[in-house]
Amino acid sequence: MKNEKTKKLVLIAVLGALSAVLMVFRFPLPFMPPFLSFDFAGIPELIGAFALGPVAAVLIVIVRILLQLVLSGTNSMFTGELQGLMLSIALVLPAAVIYKHNKTKQGALKGMLVGSLTNIVVAVFTNLVIIIPFYVALYGMNMDMIIDMCKAVNPYVDSTFKLVVLGIIPFNLIKNVVVCFITFIIYKKISPIIKKYAR
Repeated sequence: MKNEKTKKLVLIAVLGALSAVLMVFRFPLPFMPPFLSFDFAGIPELIGAFALGPVAAVLIVIVRILLQLVLSGTNSMFTGELQGLMLSIALVLPAAVIYKHNKTKQGALKGMLVGSLTNIVVAVFTNLVIIIPFYVALYGMNMDMIIDMCKAVNPYVDSTFKLVVLGIIPFNLIKNVVVCFITFIIYKKISPIIKKYAR
């Protein structure tokens, strides 16, 4: 039993580290708000969520956040990391809980759908309540300046409402679809290896 727990902790650390490495290769998407960046960190987090369960899923996210802070520090006084923590947990925790009670392809799809929708709601909330107000206060900006930044890459974004509808929601929808699709394709191929090691 002790050996099993040790192996599980090793897997959590490895998946968290892999997630942190994938964060290094983040990039912006065309026509999307410039303060949003795309990455594949959610793939090892979702794989861990399905293979190891809800608690492990949250721990993998925490490991990734801590490693990010060690490797690159923070340029947002930890608000970006706080947002990343909430967004990732919003995706992986519902997926892990649903899959735990229904370990089928349908259960995985349902879990990722619920997780993706939860993630989008949290993304809208955290951007409007945490991230944007932080940068407005830190750099002496106002909301109009944020809108102008977004309008430079997408001329249709001319209000906070359109920033949400044409920026934050579609960005996170695209990201979640890509991450969930890749996870769905590769999970069954690598889960036996993970589970065999964990035993």
